[in-house]
Amino acid sequence: MSKSLYETLGVSESASADEIKKAYRKLARKYHPDINKDESAVDKFKEINAAYEVLSDEQKKAQYDQYGDSMFGGQNFHDFAQGQGGGVDLDEILRQMFGGGGGGGFGGAQGGFGGFGGGFGGPDLDVQARITIPFIVSVTGGKHNVTANGQSFDIKIPAGIKSGETMRVRGKGKQYQGQAGDLLIQVEVSSSDEYERKGDNLYKTFDVPLKEALFGGKIAIDTPEKEVSLKVPQNTKNGQKFRLKGKGVPDRKTAMKGDLYLVANVVLPDVDSLDSELKVMLEEKL
Repeated sequence: MSKSLYETLGVSESASADEIKKAYRKLARKYHPDINKDESAVDKFKEINAAYEVLSDEQKKAQYDQYGDSMFGGQNFHDFAQGQGGGVDLDEILRQMFGGGGGGGFGGAQGGFGGFGGGFGGPDLDVQARITIPFIVSVTGGKHNVTANGQSFDIKIPAGIKSGETMRVRGKGKQYQGQAGDLLIQVEVSSSDEYERKGDNLYKTFDVPLKEALFGGKIAIDTPEKEVSLKVPQNTKNGQKFRLKGKGVPDRKTAMKGDLYLVANVVLPDVDSLDSELKVMLEEKL
């Protein structure tokens, strides 16, 4: 029986959980789009993450070990993934195939895929919702209160989530004959006046008084995690960038964090507020 998910991660079917995890991390770093600029790396990265989604979960792995690639219609996983088209969330497809709202995934006396959203042929018990979260919560993670289906409850927002991503809350959908569907929440992230996100990197502009820009000094700056004291050198230029490595947004798949770039905005004093002697000296010397 073919089991191509193992081939995707480059491990044997007898690989231990630690070996699978190590192989995943190695491949995720190799094919991460921020590191590997080859166009094919994006699809490869998605396949690696999706394979790990299954093989790192004991129940899903046992399910796959039992049925193998028959779960993909007899195709190997690469061909199955390519057949889904661009822009498709492979992780979500596999969660639907393996997770199950009530019936418990693939198999059973009926054959076929069971249970997701009430199962194929049954009523769709899933409920759609949309929430908007603060920008800073999308970076650091946190809790967010949701009201749906007459219930109010907190959900955990993972750090690094992006606008347009969908979160699944098990058992919070509609109910039918003892089964419960899921709540599918599309997340929108509010814009920020303080930060700009580019991939997993953050950019923030901070003010530098003219004195510190000329002669150097320390400036206190708030970051998503905590306040930091940044040492700016002499002759700091307007627009000069300072990189704080690993202080950006975490990648939800690899847990690797991007960087925070602090962009200097040199603040000039109001000429009218300057001492008259200093004004004369500046006019003469500059």
